[in-house]
Amino acid sequence: MNSPSSGQRPPRLLSLDVFRGATIAGMILVNNPGNGPAAYAQLHHAAWNGWTFTDMIFPFFLFIVGVAMTFSFARRVGEGAARPALMIHIVRRSAIIFALGLFVNGFPFGLLPGSEFSLSTWRVPGVLQRIALCYLFAGTIFLYCGVQAQCLWTAGLLACYWLAVFLIPVPGYGAGFLEPKGNLLWYVDSTLLAGHTWIWAPSQGFDPEGIISTFPAIGTTLFGILAGHWLRTERPGVRKAGALVASGIVLLILGLLLDRWLPINKNMWTSSYVLLMAGWASAFLGLLFWIVDVRGLKRWASPFVIFGMNAIAVYVASEVLAIVIAVLVVAGPDGTHVTLWDFIYRSCFLPLASPPVASLLFSLTFDLLMFLLAWGLWKKHWFLKV
Repeated sequence: MNSPSSGQRPPRLLSLDVFRGATIAGMILVNNPGNGPAAYAQLHHAAWNGWTFTDMIFPFFLFIVGVAMTFSFARRVGEGAARPALMIHIVRRSAIIFALGLFVNGFPFGLLPGSEFSLSTWRVPGVLQRIALCYLFAGTIFLYCGVQAQCLWTAGLLACYWLAVFLIPVPGYGAGFLEPKGNLLWYVDSTLLAGHTWIWAPSQGFDPEGIISTFPAIGTTLFGILAGHWLRTERPGVRKAGALVASGIVLLILGLLLDRWLPINKNMWTSSYVLLMAGWASAFLGLLFWIVDVRGLKRWASPFVIFGMNAIAVYVASEVLAIVIAVLVVAGPDGTHVTLWDFIYRSCFLPLASPPVASLLFSLTFDLLMFLLAWGLWKKHWFLKV
């Protein structure tokens, strides 16, 4: 067995908890603008090529999943778990997270007034589904391959994805087409997932969490695993932090260079996007590790730690709440019927500031509400693990 077989119970990596909590807080923030069209540009995904602050959040979470895996499995091995038992754990957890994703996509299943549900249009891909698949495949690679092989898997996934996009012809469009409609990912998703893709995607039939783009996303998780291996070494903390930041800078440069041939694109989760975001994630984790774990400056980070202790549960709760207030209809001040979401935004936030600021205030309030939920769970020592 590879590195988790050391049998040592690893210390808690507080900086990873901070990183996870900050990422979940950011995810909830950008997912819930009071007024989407009025929100600041950095709180939107890039329309196609390029990236914004919003485009950094999901790959950060997958990177964190990879880092956490190395520490979690090391702890389980230290407690006597064998490889088959860990594999069962991976499959079980992946299935639960995938099922939660399907639940979020289907909620409220037509049970609330104004909502509709149909099996023929139930979206199959999604954020949680991608997390589940990346956890399944990256976890399997982690268990059955050594560090060197994990590096090869990471490079191989990115290289094979790149070659597939440029060499496999799409009927009616040819090979190497990188527009929203006509690229290989669009063709596979629209063919195999017809009717079950995201209705707000850049092109009908395409899904930003679709089939082909999941493979480079596994590479994002593997980059986190490799960072986790480094953090588990016995080297001095300052050296570990510095190496993470330095490697992050290298990956950033590689991603920007590769952008010339394969554009940085979150929707397609291109190889250049993987490198760029792994670079940012590595650099941020290195900086947090130096501040929190090496320097011991921890008190400021407590809210993020609390957020991160029930990350999946809080995320699912935020999605369910957002759907409920976006579906329920109430009478507005002028007697017209509006969604509860619009009513809250127009009544409580829009009178306070310009539309972009009011939209941000709505998002921050939503985030604060989710923090109170996380704080309540943490206060009662309820940690909802899947």
